[in-house]
Amino acid sequence: MAILTKAPRGTVDVLPGESYKWQYVESVLRDAASKFGFREMRVPTFEHTELFNRGVGDTTDVVQKEMYTFEDKGGRSITLRPEGTAGVCRSAIEHGLLGDALPLKVYYFVSCFRYEKPQMGRYREHTQFGSEFYGSAAPAADAELICYVQYILDSLGIKETHLEINSIGCPKCRTEYYKALREYFRSYSDQLCETCLGRLEKNPMRILDCKSPICKEIAANAPRTLDYLCDDCRAHFDGLKARLDKTSIKYVENSRIVRGLDYYNRTVFEFVTDALGSQGTVCGGGRYDGLSESLGGPSVPSLGFGMGLNRILMLMEQTGCEFPEVDRCDIYVGSAGDSASIAAAGIISDLRAEGFKAEGDVMVRSVKAQMKYCDKIGAKYSCIIGEIEQANGMVRVKNMKNGETYEVELDGMCQFMYDRMVADALDDAAGAAEDFGG
Repeated sequence: MAILTKAPRGTVDVLPGESYKWQYVESVLRDAASKFGFREMRVPTFEHTELFNRGVGDTTDVVQKEMYTFEDKGGRSITLRPEGTAGVCRSAIEHGLLGDALPLKVYYFVSCFRYEKPQMGRYREHTQFGSEFYGSAAPAADAELICYVQYILDSLGIKETHLEINSIGCPKCRTEYYKALREYFRSYSDQLCETCLGRLEKNPMRILDCKSPICKEIAANAPRTLDYLCDDCRAHFDGLKARLDKTSIKYVENSRIVRGLDYYNRTVFEFVTDALGSQGTVCGGGRYDGLSESLGGPSVPSLGFGMGLNRILMLMEQTGCEFPEVDRCDIYVGSAGDSASIAAAGIISDLRAEGFKAEGDVMVRSVKAQMKYCDKIGAKYSCIIGEIEQANGMVRVKNMKNGETYEVELDGMCQFMYDRMVADALDDAAGAAEDFGG
């Protein structure tokens, strides 16, 4: 029976005491997306397996080792999405969005599933925020996307990151690069892992992304992508850097960034932190101009990024980023007796209709127990309605922060709360101004 009360390995629960942090981060991300002209898209949790084999790449660790794949009752091979880009591109093709006015800019929140060893910041199910940018082949789009990510990090108060960029070229210049890689790695063929031996002929660049310590050590001295760029790819990369140089965004070139998915070409980038140990990548993305065409769609240049919200929240907590206060109950309307409970329910309904967060007793508790609960939920104001209050049409409302009390007519509760919320807001603003002046 214990298995019924324990989450599957590699998954995490978001409890009510933590969910407000997720809601805050999600609201910041939605606001940033809106400011940069991105609109939300929602896609299925699972897709046909072939979509990921072809889009993500059958030589990647994701496809070879990490996908949750099963056969449905119709005999079709189905996979829980390991990442968001392929499904979003499939949807854009299916619904003709890539034939509309471009650029097309979309964002999404998705759950992603990868079977890998669970560790801090890496889970078998994680929540990803991503954005896709279709239609522009210009380096201006790459710079715009990176500025968008930096704006998000700044808006969340995340400062412990730095940007690393690279270019992995296009099919034209990659041919020569692959030759150099094969020549280099063949001299270590007796040390490469079995997976990388299989990649050597088909896609040697995937060896650069291998997690094996031995393969990583060998790859450290492999030929650099930047040394094999064609003129067009070089000009594109230089154009990106020239635009970043005009912003406040600092970056370093890292020729070892290739990203873990086959659809990337030209620009790849990562925002990296040293605050989370080995799980240092906070956000990764780049360009994938051939993805739509490889999935049967039109030839449309594309780029995008993804960031894991689990890791973002972990980084914010680790580095002391501020979260807003928990959204608390405005007023708790308690009651003593059945008749008072009915009256309280009516008042609570009126308060909620006016936009206030109001709660009352649904557990048939004593007045003392109700007030303990009122304290626990952090209500700003409270009152108890009993027979005397009903008879007089008046109730005493208490400010739970400073203990001040007010005599209020039962049918004037909404106006009273409106007046108090305005007064409290003015007091808070005056206190903030005094602190700032000090």
